[in-house]
Amino acid sequence: MSDTTLFTSGLFLDVEAATYREGDLLVADGVVSETGPGLSAPADARRVDLAGAYVLPGLIDCHVHVMANTADLADLVRWPVTYNAHRTARLLGEMLDRGFTTVRDMAGADYGTWRALQEGLIRGPRLFYAGRALSQTGGHGDHRGPGEHFLDTHPGCCELATVVDGADAVRKAARDELRRGAHHVKVMAGGGVASPTDRIDSTQFSVAELEAAVQEATAANRYVAAHAYTPESIKRALHAGVRTIEHGNLLDSATAEIFRETRAYLVMNLVTYWALRAEGREHGLPEASWRKVGEVLDGGLHALELAHASGIKIGYGTDLLGGMHRHQSQEFVIRSEIQAPIDVIRSATVVGAEIVGLPGKLGTLAPGAFADLVALTRDPLDHIAALADPAAIKYVVRGGAIERSHDG
Repeated sequence: MSDTTLFTSGLFLDVEAATYREGDLLVADGVVSETGPGLSAPADARRVDLAGAYVLPGLIDCHVHVMANTADLADLVRWPVTYNAHRTARLLGEMLDRGFTTVRDMAGADYGTWRALQEGLIRGPRLFYAGRALSQTGGHGDHRGPGEHFLDTHPGCCELATVVDGADAVRKAARDELRRGAHHVKVMAGGGVASPTDRIDSTQFSVAELEAAVQEATAANRYVAAHAYTPESIKRALHAGVRTIEHGNLLDSATAEIFRETRAYLVMNLVTYWALRAEGREHGLPEASWRKVGEVLDGGLHALELAHASGIKIGYGTDLLGGMHRHQSQEFVIRSEIQAPIDVIRSATVVGAEIVGLPGKLGTLAPGAFADLVALTRDPLDHIAALADPAAIKYVVRGGAIERSHDG
């Protein structure tokens, strides 16, 4: 039997044009080969009837932590690596079933997880990973409490970050993550919620340290992503050459202008603060971290409105931890308070494809693209919540293979 599938009679969304095209889609060897009405296929090709379905390109989540199976990140390093690996495998399969055919891990995932996915040992999306994030002492990736004095210089396999100080140490750590196959380097450029000893409004790493990370990533034809909330931490990262800012909840107008000048991307993830406020403590988030959630939750929608009005390219991210991963698709609903459904969908398709470096291959249903698609029973342009409703997902296809089929 040939590795060819003909998907017939679907309503295929052109994300750029925001219009549907009714017809067929022919897939050969995992790639879209032809689109249009009345297509023919080899006699032994599979045929899938999509009549009445609204078909989108596979979704891209540009900020996940597939190994963060608890919100207590300090405790995560004490878990047996085999136990966490099994939980990660389940989590990846659940992401795929929600329609996310590509994810970008922003601290934690490694070569082993990537290879297991490549070889088909576990189910899941295409994976782009940073390895361990780089943090300064007392920064967002330093999970020692104020009463702890010793840092394990040989962190376990479940550690999400490595603590380094000084440009030379940052340079060496970036090189090591790139040696381990990282697709991008992540730096903690400001304070965060889940770290015990920093403040949200702190700036982290010197400019020289940030520039060292950027230089090493650029030399390897990779890029740097920076965790940053405040205008000051965002500005320093962008001036150092960082390509994507993660979060950006306290963005202001002057900083938005720097985004336009540098053509950087903003990857927002509002759902994690919504989930952390509601149930973070149930999933292991320490009380001190929970109290910091409000500082960034309230500014998130305003920052999204400002970024959208400023023409910044905004990627779709979720940043969920532990049992809160199940809310991954709720980000669509939250963003629709500010953005039109098509703009949120573009964040999770064409913009995401640009961020991971595969425009034209991901985030589109055009010929030559990987055959990743999500078929829905309801039109997400009219009902964005359909993307967050498991019952509305009829098919999930990754690389031409049907990964989920629901005929209910």
